[in-house]
Amino acid sequence: MNIVVTSKDEILKTNRELIQKQGWSAVSIRSVAAACGVSVGSIYNYFKSKEALMSATVESVWCEIFHEPEDGSVFEDTLACISWMYGRMEYGQRKYPGFFTLHSLGFLGNEKSEGRQRMQETWKHISDGLIFVLKRDSRVRPDAFTEQFPAEKFADVLFSLMLSALLRQDYDPRAVLEITRRTLY
Repeated sequence: MNIVVTSKDEILKTNRELIQKQGWSAVSIRSVAAACGVSVGSIYNYFKSKEALMSATVESVWCEIFHEPEDGSVFEDTLACISWMYGRMEYGQRKYPGFFTLHSLGFLGNEKSEGRQRMQETWKHISDGLIFVLKRDSRVRPDAFTEQFPAEKFADVLFSLMLSALLRQDYDPRAVLEITRRTLY
């Protein structure tokens, strides 16, 4: 029995569940409407197109994967933050197999500009979080960052390593933790 969905958040939640059960290729406005127990027109009240629905779904998956942890101390320690992020990446791959690769490749075309913009906003949010942690971590050597190599540049390096790990499906943070230890402490 389908539950009637009446909000954007409920539609996105139902869409994520549909994706988990049937995969990304099963998603259409009709299949989401059916899973939500509403008419196709109801979905269009919230999303102007399938692209808009998919873009919002991708963003909601990223938010689910990288939701704020219950233990806020993760954002006070760079090593703890990196370990948490890699753990969340592994969780995301288990819950949404192929998500990281599929959505990145799916938004490369010009016709997917809304999706690409949302992806870039999400990535910026993650990168900004890394910068925040790097600047807040009291264990970082005072001379670890310079004008030529600020915390923002190191966050870019960490984020690049994270993206590489996503594509390789390698969720072991030990090498990144060692690089961070040698660079910052």
